[in-house]
Amino acid sequence: METLAWSAAAPAIGSAFLASLVEAVEAFTIVLAAATLQGWRPAALGAGTALAVLAVLIAVLGPLLAHVPLHLLQLVIGVLLLLFGAGWLRKAILRAAGIIPLHDEAAIFASETAQLTMAGSGRRASLAWIAGLTAFKAVLLEGLEVVFIVIAIGAGHGLLWPAGLGAAAACLIILALGIAIHTPLAKMPENALKFGVGVMLSAFGVFWTGEGLGIAWPGQDLALVPFALLFLSVGLAAASLLRRPLAEVAQ
Repeated sequence: METLAWSAAAPAIGSAFLASLVEAVEAFTIVLAAATLQGWRPAALGAGTALAVLAVLIAVLGPLLAHVPLHLLQLVIGVLLLLFGAGWLRKAILRAAGIIPLHDEAAIFASETAQLTMAGSGRRASLAWIAGLTAFKAVLLEGLEVVFIVIAIGAGHGLLWPAGLGAAAACLIILALGIAIHTPLAKMPENALKFGVGVMLSAFGVFWTGEGLGIAWPGQDLALVPFALLFLSVGLAAASLLRRPLAEVAQ
């Protein structure tokens, strides 16, 4: 029984951790741009306000989930999670194949800083407001994705706490690293992480959708492993096939 519990909790923690790691890097890059331009006070105020809004949202949504029929919850979340994961995996495949550019946090940092500077037009009070609003928007939007991922992974199987733990650990690690080095986390292998997250979320999506439809998966939670391996194999094969025509054109 303990083995089965761990087999369910470990993928939930790992998926939420990796997905939240990606979102936290993106949010922190924008918050750092705002803080670099105008100081930490407006950036921290905007980020803190966004976190408070997210906390209220979680407090409201959490109890409501208990009143939704389990199979309906699993089916709806499974379909949404599959679509969400497939979207991440698709972009990761295209980046791995060289069709779209790799995600560059240093470039995003420079772009956000330039946009904030232009928007402020030299007015310090206006610039402080814009910096705080930018930090608020970044944390709220990326945070909403984290909340969705945690709920999608954890709801229906009593895994909200493990998934939430993974997400919280990722956010705290990125926050600590970012504050310590005061630079965009450009060396974080974000594109590789997105590939892995797309694989894991897609696997969870298939698993939850099947359970919502009443399918009894062989091995129960251990069925996540072959699903993840299948999506990984397809993703790597697709990236390789898409990369070949580009290499032939370059020659």
